[in-house]
Amino acid sequence: MTPRSGRRRDRAATRTALLDAARRRFARQGFDSTGVREIAADVGVDPALVFRYFGSKKQLYAEAIHMEIPTGLAADRHRPVAHLADQLLRDVVFADQSEYGGEHPLLAMLRSANRDEIRDQLRTHLCEDYLDAVADRIPTPDAALRAELVGALLLGLGVMRSVIETPALTEAPFEHTRVLTARMIIALTS
Repeated sequence: MTPRSGRRRDRAATRTALLDAARRRFARQGFDSTGVREIAADVGVDPALVFRYFGSKKQLYAEAIHMEIPTGLAADRHRPVAHLADQLLRDVVFADQSEYGGEHPLLAMLRSANRDEIRDQLRTHLCEDYLDAVADRIPTPDAALRAELVGALLLGLGVMRSVIETPALTEAPFEHTRVLTARMIIALTS
């Protein structure tokens, strides 16, 4: 299929543009409030291309919000939890996530957590990709609980900073925030 102008469509570029538009829409509006037509319109293509490239809105969502664990997060099994939390604070809470509408994809997933399949995906992603690496480093019988408390702290920081945009946390420099956060993490994991 060729566009009316006679130029061939660049499949990879169109697919990438659809993913970028979907990331922004899902981050701002969540799954239920985002329509395939809106995403296609953002790119200037027929909505049928979304289904051709991704199969369904659910598959587009899954691919659009997929994220990798920050590089090297769990590579060193002896790395202290405070160091892991510091990297997550930098990579999740303070990082420029412009491709996701300015927020980390985890926060975008929270907007859609009322859907069972998305909540399950979020739980699996948080527990298996982040919190298990934290729990493995806590030498207490309640390591899983402590790891989830660390996760709640970091996720709460992300929500406060980029969703609610509380003034002190939004304006706070990373270095100052990391020192205060490390104190809480050490208290939780000792």
